[in-house]
Amino acid sequence: MSSVSDSLVIARRNVIRMTRIPEMIVFGLIQPIMFVVLFSYVFGGSINVPGAGLSPSGYREFLMAGIFAQTVTFATAGAGAGIADDMHKGLIDRFRSLPMARGAVLTGRTLADLVQTTLTLVVLAIVAVLVGWRTHENLGKVLAGFALLLLLGYAFSWIGALIGLSVRTPEAATSGGLIWLFPLTFISNAFVPSENMPTFLQTIANWNPFSATVQACRELFGNLPDGYPVPEAWPMQHAVWASLLWSVLIIVVFRTLAVRKYRRADG
Repeated sequence: MSSVSDSLVIARRNVIRMTRIPEMIVFGLIQPIMFVVLFSYVFGGSINVPGAGLSPSGYREFLMAGIFAQTVTFATAGAGAGIADDMHKGLIDRFRSLPMARGAVLTGRTLADLVQTTLTLVVLAIVAVLVGWRTHENLGKVLAGFALLLLLGYAFSWIGALIGLSVRTPEAATSGGLIWLFPLTFISNAFVPSENMPTFLQTIANWNPFSATVQACRELFGNLPDGYPVPEAWPMQHAVWASLLWSVLIIVVFRTLAVRKYRRADG
């Protein structure tokens, strides 16, 4: 209970900090909104989605799960930069001097990032509706899809935490947090069907944890076109379970590594 209490205190501190620097939230919204508009109107009539053809409206529904997932994973860079900034300014050393749980600083930070990610998703969903995105399942499934997205974002924030603890400056954390995200998000089923890729890339895309969440959300949102050929790989056939398993595994592994890194730095 003491660890939970300490984590919530740190989370509250970071949420208050976000409200006092509103440009952090505004700039975090600009990129995903640009992706929605560009992909919807620039590429919407050029990319063939099995079952939807070259229909712009069909591609928008296919696209949005990928944009949502990309948005929550790109928050990783912000998480890493925030922790690196706290380290650089000596704030982490202050926390270490207090009688508090060692993992509370990182847990509180990732929870605060989850709050910001939730706000970003809400705004992005509104923009998506305005450009023509629609869901075709009941409210429970739609909310379950957004829950999977937030779980993925929370899992990736622990990767960001580890990166933030491993570099010396916030700038390095931002670069380190983005450089691996681009291949992860683009070698996936987020923007184009994986069947259009070379065989070896199809395998990578189909077993990509990012792809599993995208596929799960399409199923839960009812955004898979009629007749869309689902790849035979296990994560694509059981996307919801694969998304849950991948996210939990990432949290367990990278939380352990990040807390260990924090304690080692403490020594």
